[in-house]
Formats: sequence, C-alpha cells, structure tokens
Amino acid sequence: MPPYLELFDSNNLEEINQGTPRLVSFRDLVPEITSTSYLTHGIYYYPAKFIPQVVRFCLDNYTKKDDWIIDPFAGSGTVGLEAKLCQRNAVLTDLNYLLNHIIPIKITEHQEPLSYSELDKKILEVFASKDKFIPQWSNLNYWYPEEILAVLQKLWAGQKSLEPDLYSQIIQAVLVKVSKQFSYAEHTKPKLFQSKYKKSDIQELLQRNWQEELKRTIKEMSFETLTSVNQYITVTWHNYNQVLFYGGVDSATFEIEQNLELDCLISSPPYLQAQEYIRTAKLDLYWLGYTEKEVQKISKLEIPYRQATRLIETETLNQVRLSLEKENLHKILDSYFCHTINALENATRKLKQAGKACIFVGNPKVDGVEVETWRILGEYFQENGFIFNTVFEDRIKTRQLFKSRKNKNPDGMKSEYLLILEKR
Repeated sequence: MPPYLELFDSNNLEEINQGTPRLVSFRDLVPEITSTSYLTHGIYYYPAKFIPQVVRFCLDNYTKKDDWIIDPFAGSGTVGLEAKLCQRNAVLTDLNYLLNHIIPIKITEHQEPLSYSELDKKILEVFASKDKFIPQWSNLNYWYPEEILAVLQKLWAGQKSLEPDLYSQIIQAVLVKVSKQFSYAEHTKPKLFQSKYKKSDIQELLQRNWQEELKRTIKEMSFETLTSVNQYITVTWHNYNQVLFYGGVDSATFEIEQNLELDCLISSPPYLQAQEYIRTAKLDLYWLGYTEKEVQKISKLEIPYRQATRLIETETLNQVRLSLEKENLHKILDSYFCHTINALENATRKLKQAGKACIFVGNPKVDGVEVETWRILGEYFQENGFIFNTVFEDRIKTRQLFKSRKNKNPDGMKSEYLLILEKR
C-alpha cells in the first residue's frame, strides 16, 4: 500500500476511486522539502515551475530505486533533479532549448566541490572583456537603453570566451538573470513584456553607479549559485543514476532510446491559457546564442499556435464545447487537448504494464466556463489503455497574477490536481 494511504480514512477510498478529488497539501505530505528552490532548483528562472513536493510525493509512492521516469513537459527540470535525489533515472524532453542549458548545471555530473577563488578569477576575465557579442534579434534595442546594452554585450562576449566548464555555466546562468533584471522587461513576472514601471526603474538606475551595481550583482549571484551547486554535489557525488535531457524537441513525436523501458510518467503540462513559454524565454534564448530562425521554429510549435490534428472527444470535453459559443475558443480548446494528449501518449508508449502516469494540472476558466482538465484527461486515457487510480486536489498557496492587465483568469485558479493513472 502506498505510504500516503495511511493518512486517509479508509472509508473515503471508494469515493476517491470514483473520481472525487481528495483534498491534500503536498507541502504537508512532503515536509522534508521546505523550499521550492532548495539545492539547484532556483538556478534558472522559469515560469509556473512544477513544485518539487508533488514530484517527490509521486516518486515516493509510485516508483522505486533505479526506476526510469519520463517528463515530456520538462520545463526547468524539476522531475529530473528530484529523480536524481531519489536515486531514480529520468528522461526529460521539452520544446524549449533552455532545458539544454539548465540541466548541465542543475543536475551536474561534476563530483568535486567548486572553488570560489577559481570562480572569482573567471568573473574578472568576463569583466575585462573588450569584445562584443551581438544577439541575432532585430528587436533587442527595444528592451535596453543603449549604455546598458553595450556593457551586456561585452559581458556575454567574455562569458562565451571562457573554457566551457561548470564555472562558465554558472556565470552564464547568472548573466541570463541579470540581462533581464537590467532590461525594460518585467523580470519578476512570468511573461516577457515591457512596463512603464520597469522603464522608470531603469531610468533611476542610470542615475546611479549602475555599472558597479551590475558587477556586484553578478558576483553575488555567482557565488550564491556556486554554493547551491556545491551543496548538490555534496548530496549526490556517490549517485550514478542517469538524467537524459532533450531540449528543442517536439515531445509529441520525439523517440526515446529503443531499448529503454519506463516505469512512470510524472509531468505537469502547461495550463490551457498559459502555454507561451518560448515567448517568456525569448530574451534568454537570444543572449544564449540562438537565432531568430531557431526561436521562431520552436515558437510555431507552441500549443497556442498549432492547429489541432485530431479532435479529442470525452463526455466532459464535449460538454465544455457546448458551453462555449465563440469559434476561436473552440480552436484553443481543440489545440490544447490534441497536442497535450499527443505528448503524453507518446511519452507513455514505453511505459511498462502497471506503470503509473502522474499528471499535475489546473482547471482554468474559458469565457467563464471551468475546464476540468484532470477529468478530461482521465476520461480520455481510461478509453485508451489506462485505469483510473485516484486524483488529489491541492489548494494553491501562492500565485503571480497580472492584476493591472487583461487576464483571462483574474482570480487565478484555486487548486491544482494530481491525476494518477495506471497502464493496463
């Protein structure tokens, strides 16, 4: 019996199995994780991160040591890091190229602690750069005042001239953050946009000794990142489990290694009306060296910009369609469930019999109509080779909302749901 069942009244298990969500708090169920950014979880900013407590819960209850886990919506790699910490193996795929930069530092294979003095030496080399790296993006000037842009171009040129090791990856991760922080973009919000408030902040910054402030921020953040990496190395130096990662791929069609059998899927697909992660990461990707053509290629594959290639039908989804009058909303709905299910189905093709699929989703409102995403996915997969196991409801504690902007869900979602399915 999974450990979590001991916490529940046995009289309620029949209700759970019939599809009534069981209210839980994953933070309470996994008290050993006290921060969502512990160890290397917070090295790269990423919107709508999968909280590690949910992943740990799934690993503890539905997997065992050395199992293989897959996440087709890997995002910032939360599933990979938690799998590694729990001595499981993981396969991570994601449309965003960022995954290829996050994992080598977040789940480094380096086994010796890093040196602060060596990092300091590398930072000084970056500061001394005279060259310029100019991202291949025609809109770059929109995001920066001229003087800040010129300094950032030198810093990035310096970083790119370093030997490609873990020290340079730390500096790269920090430059990604400060390049947004010292821009007109709202660096604390989950979408890339320019605001009058941030422009005002940058104008005030330019009246101070901003270059010294920039250098100090880079140093402080670099040393903090090194501390996190060293803590991770201390915890995992004896751990030889694998984390395979593939960024910039379409999870709906990507083929994993032929001989690999999977034990569990743990994933948190994007919300119905919040799937523009490439747009959010554009500034980061161009500084990392991607071209407009490369970014456009993956942008076109994001769910809002893809037409449905098939119509997904379930009892609940059909009811939602009947409740929505606008044709454009039908297209959004059809695209979302088509491509989300395509990715989940592709990821579970090599799932063993009785292997679990743990899917963490929210129920957004579309034109005032609640879309029970977990129920729709549960209905679909029950008709296509899976047994419904249970579903948990976790009330959202913190959220970032755009209260001053037009928002499809101005009050946000109140809960998220963990759907558990079992492969027949």
